[in-house]
Amino acid sequence: MTATLVLAAHGARSGDWESVMASLAGRVRRARPRSRVELGFLEISSPLLSDVLAAVPGPVVVVPLLLAGGYHVHIDLPAVVARVRPDAHVAGQLGPHPLLTSVLARRLASAGLRPCDAVILGAAGSSDPAALEDVRAAARLLSVRLSRPVTAAFASAGGPTVAEALDQVRSGPAPRVAIASYLLAPGLFHSRLADSGADVVSAPLGVDDDLAALVWTRFDETCRRALDGAYSGAHDGVHDGVHDGVHGFTTGLMTGSGAASEGGSSVPVATNRRPRRPAGRTKRAAPR
Repeated sequence: MTATLVLAAHGARSGDWESVMASLAGRVRRARPRSRVELGFLEISSPLLSDVLAAVPGPVVVVPLLLAGGYHVHIDLPAVVARVRPDAHVAGQLGPHPLLTSVLARRLASAGLRPCDAVILGAAGSSDPAALEDVRAAARLLSVRLSRPVTAAFASAGGPTVAEALDQVRSGPAPRVAIASYLLAPGLFHSRLADSGADVVSAPLGVDDDLAALVWTRFDETCRRALDGAYSGAHDGVHDGVHDGVHGFTTGLMTGSGAASEGGSSVPVATNRRPRRPAGRTKRAAPR
């Protein structure tokens, strides 16, 4: 048994939204039926992520069901994991990624996209500039896929707003404007896109095999990063117990036998950071 995959979603006051999240978790499970997959929510919906993490035994990899960075990825989620399961390994957000681009293109095609339509990528938005840049990067990927410009716009925080982007695009030669919904499920933000006045609005990303494959991609990346960190720590070590500790760590992560053994390594609760060197390890001095 490998490490348990825990999907971390935000939460919403929408039965439709919660149903899509549950169905997506089911699709992820079917992709690897021998792996344990759990779903938890940061707030509002249940079960809460903190309760799920507390109940899952053995090694855990948390994959955020979030399309861009921002407060929930960099602050909220790591805080929950640090409080409840500091031994857990946390993956980065889902996007941007070509697999998301493929889903977006299919949703637009199903909505009736025409070759002459202008396209806006409509996202929720964030007060974090890095999160907005994640969305703009996703727009660039979609632009390459569709062979036309794609403008990133936001339904809440960030600019341009969807209304501003619509005004700008309608001043050009395109006879129609299509919005690609860069949202996982229906809810408040998708309703804002649908009511924006665009000629075409695609369905949210929803439940899709490519989205499930992306979740497992993030899971696998996180496992490899954890193992790389463990072996890196072993190579820097200078006493005999280091390699035994790495062996215990890798066995626990890949077989589900539990947390790292004494002398093993663990990964800090933060995305895209190098693993913390094990406590008590000696290492070669490095210039500061």
